[in-house]
Amino acid sequence: MGLMSKIFGEGAARQTSDYVELDADGLRVEDVEAKMSVRIANIGEKTDVIEIKDEVYDGNVVIADITRHTTSDRTMEHISDELKQVAKEVGGDIVQKDDDQLIITPAGVRISRERLGR
Repeated sequence: MGLMSKIFGEGAARQTSDYVELDADGLRVEDVEAKMSVRIANIGEKTDVIEIKDEVYDGNVVIADITRHTTSDRTMEHISDELKQVAKEVGGDIVQKDDDQLIITPAGVRISRERLGR
């Protein structure tokens, strides 16, 4: 019997309710010089792409929530094409994670297509 089995019991399944939202207010991130940021965005309308493009051009990674659109939605096709063009222009990368997120990176950052773990 492994340590985790002793703590959680045999075959214990993780639930969303098992996780806690972290409060980062106590962290002193202003003391650390960062070369890039990871920005979180929601894409509700086509105009939301402008801010995302600016962030990628500025050298930041953007994780965009696309749950308001289906992947076969014509608007989503246009948004994806526009963001693919940005990634290409800056020498970055872009992937769609499942049906709910796009990840767009600037130059020098590649996104692995292999998942960690199981």
